[in-house]
Amino acid sequence: MACKKKNENDKYLKAVFALLRRNERMSLAGKKTHFNNTEIRLICEILAAKEEGERLISTQLAKLLGITRSAISQIVNHLEAEGVVKRVADDVDRKIAYIEVTEETLVNYQKDIDCCKEFIGNVVEKFGKDNFETMCVLFDSFMDTVEAERKASNAYTSCKKGK
Repeated sequence: MACKKKNENDKYLKAVFALLRRNERMSLAGKKTHFNNTEIRLICEILAAKEEGERLISTQLAKLLGITRSAISQIVNHLEAEGVVKRVADDVDRKIAYIEVTEETLVNYQKDIDCCKEFIGNVVEKFGKDNFETMCVLFDSFMDTVEAERKASNAYTSCKKGK
């Protein structure tokens, strides 16, 4: 019985890895855009925060995008060199640098977002709206279960310490 469960768990883990790989390669647009998926998400998060009257620092962006601070630093450095974003020091604490989108970026970003909306709309139309909504509900439920299990078992800490 334990062997069968191990084989099933191997299969499940491989399936999740395959989904993650495919997710990383997913295109949000059917043609070349000014920004890649991560850059579009980064700009989107900055603009969403701005709409809420907030500003984001690199650490917050890293958390929102689910990537390391080192990776976000490299992305921001690249985008800053390209004139897409700029760092703006806090008025009170000069060590804090907020990441802001430059005005010149907004035109290309809006073109990319419009392209993404059209592409994803076409995909959903072909995939089926009901299928898409079901997929979203199932994925949210799966992720809620993953988080609950992680918290309940504290598996990351146990595995990391070799237990």
